[in-house]
Amino acid sequence: MSGRRTVYDAVVLDVDGTLVDTNYQHALAWYRAFRRVGITLPVWRLHRAIGMGGDQLVAAVAGDDAEHEHGDTLRAAWAEEFEPMLGEVAAFERVRELLRAVGDRGPTVVLASSGKPDHVDAYLDLFDGRELAAAWTTSEDVERTKPEPDLVAAALEQVGGGDALVVGDTVWDMEAAARAGQDCVAVRTGGFSAAELRDAGAKAVYDSVGDLCDDLDAVLAGSPSVATAPSDSPAASVTG
Repeated sequence: MSGRRTVYDAVVLDVDGTLVDTNYQHALAWYRAFRRVGITLPVWRLHRAIGMGGDQLVAAVAGDDAEHEHGDTLRAAWAEEFEPMLGEVAAFERVRELLRAVGDRGPTVVLASSGKPDHVDAYLDLFDGRELAAAWTTSEDVERTKPEPDLVAAALEQVGGGDALVVGDTVWDMEAAARAGQDCVAVRTGGFSAAELRDAGAKAVYDSVGDLCDDLDAVLAGSPSVATAPSDSPAASVTG
C-alpha cells in the first residue's frame, strides 16, 4: 500500500468494456437486432455507439424515426441476441488486482453499469465483484444512460457521494463523468483511440487494466504518470 495521498473518496468503474470484454458482442447483437426490422447498419458504426444505453443508442445510430417506430422492439431483440453470447464473456486480466488495490488505498470501490440485472450478476461472478466492490448499479437504478450523467450520480449515491474518479473505456463514459463533475481516466479495452478518449475528457489513457493498475498510486493522487497531452503533441500517442 502506497503512502501517497489519495484525493478521491470513491472510484466508479464502468463494467461493460472496462472490466469485462463485451463491446464487440454488444455491437454484433445490435447488428442482428436491427436486421430483424429490416435495417442494416455497418458493425463499425454500431461499435462507435457502444457505451450508450439502449435508450440512447437506437436514435444515435439510426435516427429518431427508427426509435419511434422500432425502439422497444429493437431493445428486446438486442437482449435476445446478446443472451447466447453471455457465456463467452471474460473479465480482462488483472481486474481483481485493480479492484483490490483501489480498496486497499482508501477510496470506496463502486461499479457503474446500466446493464440488465442478470447480465451484471454474471459479470460480478467473473471477477468476484460482490466481494471487491462496496456497491454496484444495474438498469434498475437509472432512467437515462450515458452520455447523460445519471449513472455516475446513481453509483455515487450508493456509497454516500463525494469526489470520485471514473474509470471507463468509451467516449460516452468520459462525457458522463464530465457532466457529473468528476475526474475520469480511460482504458482502451473498448476499442476507442487514445486521442478520442483524451478529447472526451480523460485525464489519462491506458492500454489495459494492468497498465492502469501499475500507475494506480499516481492516478489516485490526482497526477497520473500518463498525462493528457494535446492531440497534435508527440506525447499524445503515448499510453500507459
